[in-house]
Amino acid sequence: MTQRTLEGRVALVTGGTTGLGFGAAKRLLDHGAVVYITGRRQGVLDEAVAKLGKNVFGIQADAANKLDMQRVACTIKEAHGHLDIVFANAGGGHATPLEQLTEDQIESELNINIKGVVLTVQSLLPILKEGASVVLNASITADMGLPGFAVYAATKAAVRSLARSWTTDLKARNIRVNTISPGVVPTEGYSNEQKMNNDAINAYVEKVSTQIPAGRVGTAEDIADALIYLVSDSSSYVRGIDLVVDGGMTRLYAGNA
Repeated sequence: MTQRTLEGRVALVTGGTTGLGFGAAKRLLDHGAVVYITGRRQGVLDEAVAKLGKNVFGIQADAANKLDMQRVACTIKEAHGHLDIVFANAGGGHATPLEQLTEDQIESELNINIKGVVLTVQSLLPILKEGASVVLNASITADMGLPGFAVYAATKAAVRSLARSWTTDLKARNIRVNTISPGVVPTEGYSNEQKMNNDAINAYVEKVSTQIPAGRVGTAEDIADALIYLVSDSSSYVRGIDLVVDGGMTRLYAGNA
């Protein structure tokens, strides 16, 4: 019988200080894993570690910085010798009309969402245990053609492609690579990146909930539960997939196309 206990396993969540990353780290801890999280701001990182409690360790690092991620790998190797689970979660972006896109924004989103994912997995390869599980955070925006999200959506489509290629690249080591595509999940990013105030977020949630078959928006816990499936022995035969966790939203749009 396959189980979802993660006792004795070592996990890394990039961008684990807030939002989906924080929720993932918490759920991994709940299932018995030792968890490392990264974040770019030391103060926020320290706060997250304090909230998460025991068996969690924070490392200040930028996922798009090769030296930072190599240092992360060295730190984990010195403490535990290997790594069993990677959730390449760090990423971001915001809606901008095509005519207003700047080079800085384009470079920033390509950097964190594509380069950061590549450098994260590449840097950790030497310490990934045979049979390890790697999950990349994608997005339903890659399917939906939402206005203003062209660059962000393109980066998330690239993430899905990376997972498919790495599935074959790493098959000799029995390392599984999959992606998760979250739907609408209000997190701190709505205020920090989208610059939405509470009233705007609440109005958006109320409106979009009517377009989701589940009747509600998602939570960080919803995404974390899907992650646990993909990194546990329950999914040992699952490789190269994109697990859409959106309450049926994209299926509804597809059905109305």
